[in-house]
Amino acid sequence: MSQELKFNIEQIAELARLSLKPEEKAKLARDLQNILGYVDQLRELNTDRVEPTSHVLKIENVFRPDKVKSSQIFEEVLKHAPKREGSFFKVPKIIEGA
Repeated sequence: MSQELKFNIEQIAELARLSLKPEEKAKLARDLQNILGYVDQLRELNTDRVEPTSHVLKIENVFRPDKVKSSQIFEEVLKHAPKREGSFFKVPKIIEGA
């Protein structure tokens, strides 16, 4: 790793609201150091000709195109409405004087 970093494990644990034993703190410090070491290794890679992606696989839209079609249950649903106005449910007003 290009530079040695010191972690304030106490502060990290406090921010994460973790109660750690001394051996857990030591392991966490080693783990964080290893993670950052790996990130440093990745920085050395030449990525000039690598296209930015959000996913490792080429993903295509799998949705079908929207098509307007009549509903077969429209009238069936509305016939169960306590009150109806044309093709809409009629409900009591809930917002008073604006």
